[in-house]
Amino acid sequence: MSERCPGSVRCNVEDLQEALSIHTRKITDSCRDKDCIEDLRVYLTSTSQSILDTSTGAKVRCAELLYTYIDVEPVAFDRNHYCVDATFYYRILADTVVGAGRPVTLNGLATFSKRAVLCGEDSRAHIYTSRTNLNGPDGLTRITGNNPTAVVEVLDPMVLSSKVVDVCQCPRECTVNQIPEGIRALFDEELVLSGEQQRLLVTLGQFSIIRLERDAQLVVPVLDYSIPTKECCDSPGCAEDPCELFSKIPFPTQAFAPSGCDREEDCDRECCGYTTT
Repeated sequence: MSERCPGSVRCNVEDLQEALSIHTRKITDSCRDKDCIEDLRVYLTSTSQSILDTSTGAKVRCAELLYTYIDVEPVAFDRNHYCVDATFYYRILADTVVGAGRPVTLNGLATFSKRAVLCGEDSRAHIYTSRTNLNGPDGLTRITGNNPTAVVEVLDPMVLSSKVVDVCQCPRECTVNQIPEGIRALFDEELVLSGEQQRLLVTLGQFSIIRLERDAQLVVPVLDYSIPTKECCDSPGCAEDPCELFSKIPFPTQAFAPSGCDREEDCDRECCGYTTT
């Protein structure tokens, strides 16, 4: 009897050798988002900020995602739902011209925070492993030991637009003071958080997927143990040898068999861009 096995492999029941218990993560809920982040402030390095203050404008060249900080907290009025707070840290590179000189590269940091409420299911079990570090950098305690795990997948943002404005034209906003040391260490100089004359603002487009996962124990059917079929390669180009790839292509016997022209796909054949009839 043939049945559909896990994945897309078709197998016979008699091929099943055993039922294997595995530990994995079950996705309890997920969402996707497309954020247009308008006029995001860029915190430039001290040298970059001094250059911007004497320039007439700047254009953002690219934005790179450096890190994403994720925090999970239960929703007070619904025990099955959790708030996922994600803060994204971007490196911003921009070009500006001072006087008649050559373009100068500006380097800075931009941050963006968002929140998603997802169903994480309820669990009374407190999960600890040999890697659990109480009161460590991850802040794990016994109270939060049964929270689901949040996973955020995000692409490098798209730069949509940018502009330079005087500080007096900017709306009053809270300055980011809590920048992780690891993020600060990625810049050669200190970031200017206040006291600047001009500010660089950027508008980014970001695609992201957020999901909650919980540890689960599942029983799955076992066909056989997975053994790699690919041979180890000691040089980067050995797997791309054209003759080796060609040798693995089956000989197209049917292509040499005469056939009538009663099928449309046989009537018009293209060779190097030219159509032959």
